[in-house]
Amino acid sequence: MAEQKNAPQIRVAGFTVEWTKQLLNHYLETSQEKNIDGIYKREDVLSVSGDYGVVNQIEFKGRSFAGASVCSYGIVHTGDVVYTKSPLKENPYGIIKTNTGKAGIVSTLYAVYHPKEFTFPQFVQWYFENNDRLNHYLTPLVNKGAKNDMKVSADNALLGTVIFPDYAEQKAISDSLTHIKNTILQCESRLKKLQTLKASMMEKMFPKDGAVAPEVRFNGFSGAWERKYGSELFTAYVDKGHPELPVLSATQDAGMVARHGIGKSVFHNTANEIGYKRVMPGQFVIHLRSFQGGFAHSAVEGITSPAYTVFGFKEPEKHDDYYWKYVFTSKQFIKRLETVTYGIRDGRSISYEEFLTLDFLFPQKEEQTKICTYLRELDRIIFLRQQELDKLQSIRKALLEKMFVSVWRLLWHLKMKLPLKQH
Repeated sequence: MAEQKNAPQIRVAGFTVEWTKQLLNHYLETSQEKNIDGIYKREDVLSVSGDYGVVNQIEFKGRSFAGASVCSYGIVHTGDVVYTKSPLKENPYGIIKTNTGKAGIVSTLYAVYHPKEFTFPQFVQWYFENNDRLNHYLTPLVNKGAKNDMKVSADNALLGTVIFPDYAEQKAISDSLTHIKNTILQCESRLKKLQTLKASMMEKMFPKDGAVAPEVRFNGFSGAWERKYGSELFTAYVDKGHPELPVLSATQDAGMVARHGIGKSVFHNTANEIGYKRVMPGQFVIHLRSFQGGFAHSAVEGITSPAYTVFGFKEPEKHDDYYWKYVFTSKQFIKRLETVTYGIRDGRSISYEEFLTLDFLFPQKEEQTKICTYLRELDRIIFLRQQELDKLQSIRKALLEKMFVSVWRLLWHLKMKLPLKQH
């Protein structure tokens, strides 16, 4: 097959024609429509979001930031393209989005464009959804003023070069990416519901202040939970002299994990490992900086910094360590920790001695296991949903790169005299 210079790496089936290099004003024309008749009101003011596109200002931000009069505002129809010159962290020259919602109006700081008849509106947004492609397009057109405002007219913002396919392929690409976007939104919604469910159950499956039993319990369990002080339940362990064991680090989500497996390079003198404390499965580590309360559960054997406190149960046979893992990461417990923490220069330090003065309500081991089994299953499902979401977002990112032709990338290939992939 002949080499195609103006064609993407990935194409929708059935399309073979090379894409066309044109100025953006070939596809868009500047709108001159103003709200001079006052058809649209302050509640119709639109904003442009990097993540959500063109949105109603009140619905998105909770209020309107418009002035007393909106008669000078530009009218934005459904399908119009909007360029906001406000700089964002990843987009220093602003962003370009298509209005897929209701018609409305935008401040004079925005540029509004009508798509021409051979332009599928949403394709324009998808084309500029890739930050590199957007930034390389705008960079030669825009000058930043002293006040960080963008010195470019609405017409001049259309003078950059783009490479677009015909209308049918524009629509096919847009439909494919919109489908992926909707799938991602559904996945995010399911994940959020699961996270909300877990948070709710974490509150209901542990007793609230003043209660002697939780609001929600499994069938077969009743009566008040037992109350004991930390000093009656836990004991500290100082077991040194095991340099052959892997060094463990405390993490926010995974507890104690092998340092070499977290992808961080932490300098330490291996000669000092003889003085590191041994940590056994089922034990906990109080680390100096208190994220998630500063208590890390360990499911593995290893050694950790002698600055940390390692503790476990006085009667391990009576407790499920995973149940206590959830106790130590619950909002109720973290709030109680405020009474036994003290400030240090670079964080918060937890006093083990004062932690032992706290009292704890807890059930018998059988009920502990029921509770943590339920929560661990929720965590497993949440993890799988998060993996699914991460995979979908990676696919979307790859498609945004490979389903389009970038002028700057094409020029780079030509400059470097690199072969373009055939399609």
